[in-house]
Formats: sequence, structure tokens, C-alpha cells
Amino acid sequence: MSVEDTPTGTGHVGTLTPDQIKTLKKLWAALYELLETGTVTIVSEPAATPAPAPAPAATSGWGGGWFGASTPAAPAEPVVEPPKTITLAEIGLTAEEVRTSLWNNVLSDNPDSLVLRFLRARKWHIANGLLMMLNAFKWRLEQNVEDVKTLSDDELDAKYPKFKQQLEMGKFYIHGTDKHGQPIVYINVQLHRAGDQDPKTLERLTIYLMESGRLLIQPPVETVALIFDLTNFGLGNMDYSLVQFIVKCFEAYYPESLGAILVHNAPLVFWGVWKVIEPWLDPVVASKIKFTYKNQELLELIPAEHLPDTYQGAGLDKFKYEYLAPVPGENDLMKDETTKAALQKEWDSLTQKYDSKTKEWIQSEKDTPSHEREDVAAELRAQYFKMEPYIRARNHFHRKDQHGKSILQSNGTAIWTYNN
Repeated sequence: MSVEDTPTGTGHVGTLTPDQIKTLKKLWAALYELLETGTVTIVSEPAATPAPAPAPAATSGWGGGWFGASTPAAPAEPVVEPPKTITLAEIGLTAEEVRTSLWNNVLSDNPDSLVLRFLRARKWHIANGLLMMLNAFKWRLEQNVEDVKTLSDDELDAKYPKFKQQLEMGKFYIHGTDKHGQPIVYINVQLHRAGDQDPKTLERLTIYLMESGRLLIQPPVETVALIFDLTNFGLGNMDYSLVQFIVKCFEAYYPESLGAILVHNAPLVFWGVWKVIEPWLDPVVASKIKFTYKNQELLELIPAEHLPDTYQGAGLDKFKYEYLAPVPGENDLMKDETTKAALQKEWDSLTQKYDSKTKEWIQSEKDTPSHEREDVAAELRAQYFKMEPYIRARNHFHRKDQHGKSILQSNGTAIWTYNN
């Protein structure tokens, strides 16, 4: 998948309309004012407020929702919204915490990609998008998200009992990409029982997979696909607290990260569960869910060559998940404080340069940012992967398998191996 394959106006880097570029520019301007003064008042321009989007009509092909036929939207009425003031003190953040959270969250992404996720999630409403992003930053600090990056699997296991056991048993795993280039997360629900492990372990594992999965997404792709495999599902496998946590993560803290959700092979007993879960879902997320019952239906989203052959009659990939255990000394580079500090200094210089180029764009009359700003974004991605072995513990995707192959390469490329 390339930028050229993404329709203009979908709100992603390289596909923005002139109005979307202006909105992006205004959000960056509001963010910098907030960092400099601690408060910002955002005045919305008079605009037509669209009616809520109707649920997609059910279709037999991929991309159709399952919530009834759509109805025509009511005509939009031009409205003027009152100014909205955002204050860091009221949110409970300092300017330094916001700046640190911003760049810790960017990782290898284009900074605009991160900001655009929140704008799309809030229908291009600048104040709401900024507020959502700030609340996500606050959550990351409260949850100490950084520890899933800096702690080894063994250290996480010591801190969160049975953490590694979840990885070893294959309850959750990521393997391959779908037809749109999205990494695929498989969730084998039959392997889960709520009382078998501490809920905090499951929450930490969810964040661990979110942060690991982000490294596997290859630009311009920005989303993942989820396969909830309900084969042999029973009520003893249901964990409402975990489902609520996952839903909240995708909707509030990792917005616009889901491209598709397949609920596969749901038994009759699941429908009572579904009646409880469905009201929790944001309509946008709900519209991406499709129920499948035959393995062949998975091929609408996933190439047969990428689908494990455990899905008999459909998958051709002779893949069997096996957790790659930590290797002694794999995180030794994290002890090299001298090199780490030098790389961090280069990274900080680039973030400051990006800030400078963004402020130049804000103060200029130009609608589009400069090529130099985009060049800095590319330099940031390259610098992150140079710095990564010194600041981030190795995980399953960094380690080499029995054939000497790893999924994540040193330059950030993800290479999947299929055995057909």
C-alpha cells in the first residue's frame, strides 16, 4: 500500500485536502501556544456541522458494516461554536510533560500522523482533538507506558505476574499483514480465563502489544487488523473488564489505529455477550467489525499465503506461533550511557528543528508546510531507529528465530516470513 493508493481527503499525511491542512496547522499553533503560555483559547470558524454519520449498510464484501441499512443524513445547519479554553493546570499536566509525552509517543511516526489521528477521531474539531491528545498523554504518564519499552520481558514478568506466560501460550500474537498491509493481531479467546492472572498483568500486556505493534506498522499504513477467534468459546472465556480496557485504549488513547476487526466463528452463546459489549463501542469502531463463520471468509481480508494453515481450507502459511524467549545480553546496549546520551542529543536537536520548521509554517502565509519540515520528519524516523537499541528493550519481534531471521530490522523495516 502506498500514499498513492489512499484517496485524497481521507486525512492522512500525503492525502490531505487544503481545508484539512489548514486545520492541522491550527492545531499545531494551538499546541505551541499552550506550551508557551499554559493556556489557549480556540475559536471555531462558522461551519456546517454534519449530522451523525449513518451506520454503513450490510454488504457481502469486506468493508460493510453489520448494523442495518443507512438512512439519509439530515441537512447540515451552519453553526458557530463558543470559544473553548484549554488550560494545562486544569488537565493536570506541565508543559514539559506534554512535550516529553509528545515525542515519546511519536517514536518512528511522522509527527503529523500522530496529530492527525486525534483530529480524525474528533471529526476535525481542533479544540476537541487537542484535548483528546492531551488526555491521552496524561493517561500514558499515569500508566507509565514507557516501562513496556524500557523493561525486558523478564523484568515485566517479575513486576506483573504471569506476563511471559501470556506471551508463551499464544493467547495474543501478531503475524503477517492483510491485503492492505496492516499487521494482523490474532486473539485466541479460548485460551483465556479471567481469573487465571491478575487484571493488571493483562492491562500491561495490552499496552505492550499496542506499543510493539506500532513498530510493525509500515508507512503509509497506520492501522492494524484484529482477529478475535472465538473457536470453542465458552462463557468461562469471557472477560468484560479486559474487553472494556481494550475498547477504551483503541478509542481514547490509540485512536484511528484499527483498520478492521473480524469476530470469527462466534458460537450462539456469544450473542448474549455481544448485547453487553455492543453499546460500549464507538460507532466508527463498530462499523469496522465483521462477523465471519467460515475460514474462507477470512480470505476477503487476508491473502491465503499470509493466513496460518490452522484455518483449514483457507490458510496456506504453515505457521505455528512460538514465543522467542529473551537472549542473554540482548539489552547490553542500554547500559552504554555515553552512546545513548549522544544519540539522545541528536534526537533532541531534530525535535527542536522540527518545532522551528513548524513554527515557521504557522507564522507564514503558506498553506502547506515546507519540504524542509518533511525532511526533518524523515530524519527523525531514521534517528529513532539508530537510538532504539539504546533506549528500548528487545522483544519477540527483534529476536532471531531458529533460521536466524527477525521480523524487525535495524532500520525499522518489518519483514514477515511465510511458509507456503
